Amino acid sequence: MAAAKLTIPLDLHCNNTPYHPLDTKHHHPLHFTSLHKLPNKRQFTIFCSSSKKVPPNTAELEFQEHKNPSLSEQLKPLSRIIISDQPNQPHQLLSKPKSTWVNPAKPKLAVLSLQRHQRSSYSYNSQIKDLRFFAKKVNECGSSEEAFLAVLEEIPHPPTRENALLVLNSLRPWQKTLLFFKWVKAQNLFPMETIFYNVTMKSLRFGRQFQHIENLAFEMIENGVELDNITYSTIITCAKRSNIFDKAVEWFERMYKTGLMPDEVTYSAILDVYAKLGKVEEVLSLYERGRASGWKPDPIAFAVLGKMFGEAGDYDGIRYVLEEMKSLGVQPNLVVYNTLLEAMGKAGKPGLARSLFEEMVDSGIVPDEKTLTALIKIYGKARWGRDALQLWERMRSNGWPMDFILYNTLLSMCADLGLQEEAEKLFEEMKGSEKCRPDCWSYTAMLNIYGSGGNVEKAMALFKEMSKLGVDLNVMGCTCLIQCLGRAKKIDDLVRVFETSVKEGVKPDDRLCGCLLSILSYCQGEEMNKVLVCLEQANPKLVAFVKLVDEKSTNLDTVKEEFRIILTNTAVEARRPFCNCLIDICRNRNLNERAHELLYVGIIYGLYPGLHTKTAQEWRLNVRSLSVGAAHTAFEEWMSSLAKIVQRQETLPAVFSANTGTGTHKFSQGLATAFASHVEKFAAPFRESEEKAGFFIATREDLISWVQSKGGSIVTIA
Repeated sequence: MAAAKLTIPLDLHCNNTPYHPLDTKHHHPLHFTSLHKLPNKRQFTIFCSSSKKVPPNTAELEFQEHKNPSLSEQLKPLSRIIISDQPNQPHQLLSKPKSTWVNPAKPKLAVLSLQRHQRSSYSYNSQIKDLRFFAKKVNECGSSEEAFLAVLEEIPHPPTRENALLVLNSLRPWQKTLLFFKWVKAQNLFPMETIFYNVTMKSLRFGRQFQHIENLAFEMIENGVELDNITYSTIITCAKRSNIFDKAVEWFERMYKTGLMPDEVTYSAILDVYAKLGKVEEVLSLYERGRASGWKPDPIAFAVLGKMFGEAGDYDGIRYVLEEMKSLGVQPNLVVYNTLLEAMGKAGKPGLARSLFEEMVDSGIVPDEKTLTALIKIYGKARWGRDALQLWERMRSNGWPMDFILYNTLLSMCADLGLQEEAEKLFEEMKGSEKCRPDCWSYTAMLNIYGSGGNVEKAMALFKEMSKLGVDLNVMGCTCLIQCLGRAKKIDDLVRVFETSVKEGVKPDDRLCGCLLSILSYCQGEEMNKVLVCLEQANPKLVAFVKLVDEKSTNLDTVKEEFRIILTNTAVEARRPFCNCLIDICRNRNLNERAHELLYVGIIYGLYPGLHTKTAQEWRLNVRSLSVGAAHTAFEEWMSSLAKIVQRQETLPAVFSANTGTGTHKFSQGLATAFASHVEKFAAPFRESEEKAGFFIATREDLISWVQSKGGSIVTIA
């Protein structure tokens, strides 16, 4: 039968009501209303036909969406409501600026002036030497108003317009500039023109005194003094430097309302403001409108675009910037290359970053410390250890500049990749350097390397060296050292390092508390009590919770509520490690039921997203982000659930898998070995995959046979 043809212009508004998987009482249909008329209507054709054919993916999609959704998937929306992503931090709201000046009906209207504002020229002043000497005395006088007025009595010549302007332009501290401006204005010897306000605002901008600048701008408006392009540019750039982006947009829009066109400097500044606000559409709109007006962007404008796309990890946007520069014949400078390299790193393109770096060097531009630091970070993140070390040798042979940040970035990369010998060589090179001797972050990187490798002797020798040289131990270095001592079961040394660090001003953070909590999981008796004493100094509520879960009389509801309080006061990145360690502690004390409760609570609070994934062909357990004890608990829970599904004779996929990850760090022990041992104890039908490292595979037939052999009863391994 022929399809019925319907052609009609439709005005659709989608009312997108949030859908919650746990809401079984209410249904949320998709509503279409005509509350808002769209500016551009388009006609399209709808063909209505009857067919019994089912699209090829319908069955699979229905299976994925409705068949056995995992607990973590069902509770994900609930976790976002229960626990805030920003623990105990006030929300900083920023008003959303509206681009009121853009008129889509007139796209060819010029939006900027292609001529830079002409600055006023100074006439020759024969008294310039005396006045600059006087300005120097004003700069060096005391900060009090009395001291300032005392120096003013020594002014060598009457404050004429030219003399006052010369002195005002020679003052450096913004406080002195503002005081002199007010003093000149109080003398009322000549009218205060725009240039006086501009010079004063420029000095205030160096001090990031936006409120003073805005007050002067309002004063100009009130007194009828003209605000020119330089005035608006100074106001907008000061707001940008002060991170008051909504004010920058407000004054940009005010500028357009007065009929004044911004010049290229102001235009580039407002592009940066919108980019920092994450308003990509506004940035691209401004850019395209500027290009349509005949504007040829400078390297600074392209650096703004590159940084914006880099923050979003948008490789296509970065490529667009490079193509635009090439088409306009704009040669990237060092700033642009640095910005684009950082953008390539955030977009996860190490190979392209390397190519861009080689292009920069071939063009004759010498990389600076920022260039090399960005590239080392990219190589470290991609785990390109060989490329990073080759770059280091290239730096030395070419005599490229190196600073503290670059050295420490290299050391951190060596720590992440477990390159102990290379790190020691670099550290000794720093010790022999006159300009870049090791600081606390350099020592921290070395402590991280020795701690990860379990080299207690070298770690403690480094700690003593720091004390001897007066290098302060920061909380990260303290964490690395305590972790090393904990793994080596040197608890007395651990307590001594902790107490010394706290006495010297180290404030324990969530990472250090997580480290102590991890050490608790494999301590017994008196050693456990010693670690608990340290942890109580750092986080008393956490110790109270550890004691609470140890009591058999504590019910699940109490555990849920108290753990919610703990998580609310914990940084987001430390929440899952806390739960992992608590599960490990419970298993170490043979509290397996409590361990399963904690895993359940962790899933409720969204700590384990993606723990289970399902397709029509495969069900997978992802435990690569779990500790050993937590992974064992999750596996036991999964096996128990699968056994019930087999008993109910529900549809099962062909393959079951568990992913433990492989551990890319040289010193990482990995989860696969411990998981394999537990699977063997459990006598489960999972075998380590020969094709995929870190994967354990079982077939549907083997799993059903195993469940039937167990008689439907799955026993938890202690």
